Amino acid sequence: MKVAIGSDHAGYDLKKIVIELLEEKKIDYKDFGTYDLESCDYSDYAILVSENVAKGNFDRGILICGTGIGMCIASNKVKGIRAALVENIYSARMTREHNNTNILCLGGRVIGQEIAKEIVEIWLRTDFTYGKHEKRIGKITAYENLINNMEE
Repeated sequence: MKVAIGSDHAGYDLKKIVIELLEEKKIDYKDFGTYDLESCDYSDYAILVSENVAKGNFDRGILICGTGIGMCIASNKVKGIRAALVENIYSARMTREHNNTNILCLGGRVIGQEIAKEIVEIWLRTDFTYGKHEKRIGKITAYENLINNMEE
């Protein structure tokens, strides 16, 4: 599995913790920035990571800002992305099993490091369950394609 990861300044410290986890688990990743605590725009990193996941350059992505909300909103604007803001273990598993999310959004200022690491581990190792959920995701994708075709 290849993971794209990015954060703004507010998510930078938690991103370093998540990167340590990825390295410990020997998961291939690329850090798309930011690389310091200087104020920056979350949307730049959300779009960069999300476009790389949508193009198939990476299997999944992880985005971290202060609350995770801005990253999630921006990420979901990219066609083919299903991003979820997750703050607990149960939701981490359900976003993969039921929603086949390909981007995990975390809030560096709202969850602790240990719970964040548990969320990332569960999210990365959980597979999509297909069945009735595949039909539901298909409806979302069909709508997304319809809207994009109307805009072209």
